[in-house]
Amino acid sequence: MVVGVRIAVSCLLAVGLAAVGWLAAGFAPQFIGLVYLAAVTPALVGIDLREHRLPNRLVLPGIGAGLLGCAGEWIAAGSPPLVPIIAALTYAGFLLILNLTGGMGMGDVKLAAVLGLASWNLEVAVFSPVIAFLVGGLVAVALLAMGQRGRRVAFGPYLLGGYWVAVGLLAAVRLLEAKKV
Repeated sequence: MVVGVRIAVSCLLAVGLAAVGWLAAGFAPQFIGLVYLAAVTPALVGIDLREHRLPNRLVLPGIGAGLLGCAGEWIAAGSPPLVPIIAALTYAGFLLILNLTGGMGMGDVKLAAVLGLASWNLEVAVFSPVIAFLVGGLVAVALLAMGQRGRRVAFGPYLLGGYWVAVGLLAAVRLLEAKKV
């Protein structure tokens, strides 16, 4: 019974996230990456909190979904979508440097590439990692203040949370703009 409730809640959350993504982005090709992220966010957050890992079977298809969205946008617009490509390379590259210094897992690096590819505009591409690192940093400071130095922190939920907060803020702005018209 508990498993069924957990699945139902995950499905409702995924549908809600997809709806927020639709409000922010509309039904453009980049919506492909958004929908994929909406579908896997509940599972990724749960797994990372429990096991401190982001499984390839859930993360890697997101790279394909993001690339498919970029290809569709390229075809529709006639030019390559530079924001998601640069965002994916920059975000994943930064986290790779942190990984090499021991501060981040490879699952986080791959997830950053997915989030970058699903960032169809500059606002989401910039605010997503900024929010993730601000909130994650505040939690790390709180843990240090509570004397829990050296405790491992699952960063995937912060990466995903930062992304969805950025998307949600953009959706709110779009709704407010629509009301003005």
